[in-house]
Amino acid sequence: MPKKKAVAPSPFPDTLLDAVRRFADPQVAHDHFVKVRWPDGKVACPRDCGSVNVEYMPKYRRWYCRDCRGQFTVKVGTIFEDSPIGFDKWLPAVWLIASNRNGVSSCELARAIHVTQKTAWFMLHRIREAMANPHYEPLGGIIEADETYVGGKREFMHPKKRRRLAEEQRNEKTAVMGIVQRNTPEGKGKARAFVVPFVESPFLKRAIQKRVRADAELHTDAATWYKSLSRDFKHSVINHHIHEYVMGNVHTNSVEGFFSVLKRTLKGTYVAPRPKHLQRYVEEQVFRFNAREWKDGERFPSALAGADGKRLTYKRLIEKH
Repeated sequence: MPKKKAVAPSPFPDTLLDAVRRFADPQVAHDHFVKVRWPDGKVACPRDCGSVNVEYMPKYRRWYCRDCRGQFTVKVGTIFEDSPIGFDKWLPAVWLIASNRNGVSSCELARAIHVTQKTAWFMLHRIREAMANPHYEPLGGIIEADETYVGGKREFMHPKKRRRLAEEQRNEKTAVMGIVQRNTPEGKGKARAFVVPFVESPFLKRAIQKRVRADAELHTDAATWYKSLSRDFKHSVINHHIHEYVMGNVHTNSVEGFFSVLKRTLKGTYVAPRPKHLQRYVEEQVFRFNAREWKDGERFPSALAGADGKRLTYKRLIEKH
């Protein structure tokens, strides 16, 4: 019988079981993130000097910079900085949130890696910070844009809170703008989404112009704040008020599908995210949507690579806006 060809091991864990087994040893988990952060093997000081003239001290898992004479670990300058949690727990946590379509609650993560719920909640927000990509390129082709509102319904609120909102004449919901690119022959369309402080024509117009190329074809509903977009884009409108949902190639079903998964995640997994944290939950869903062609394990290195150059302290996380 012909011998079976040996299959090379995957550079990243394909399953949760593989991630737990692979990173059970803290040293192996530590070395894995070192390779992700410095893939060329040139460890650089994360402080202002940026020197590569460093010496590794394996006993303490840290480096000594000969130029600034400071010491640093691989966590410095990343979302993991000042965290007492080891990489043997951090890396499976990154794998979990990157692979689960509807997210992972802090209670579920706390039970899975044996930490407190408060610690797991802080860990998840740091991982969402790594998932956020501030350098998105503008989208082209056929683009769908729409807005949705996230928050509780007044009919389910406590009577005191309901009366207070009525007296202040304000809504408890938070607006989220979504921009989704239709699938192209080159691959699946990408998404951009962000929390908007107010739904007004000038603000939404500037936000769309920043994220959509001028030669794109834009599809929206018949809301009044989208009317001015016809001056800058090839703009098609679908009128939902007269029960019009698809007219030829014009519709907003793709962006509404994105909102459907986002709301299912917020209502079913996270239950009641605060408005000041909502953007990170949105970024988490955008990350998974844009990587939906990938297998579960393939999302893991992308999320982990985003940890470099970002930091989220607990003080900044809970501060009042």
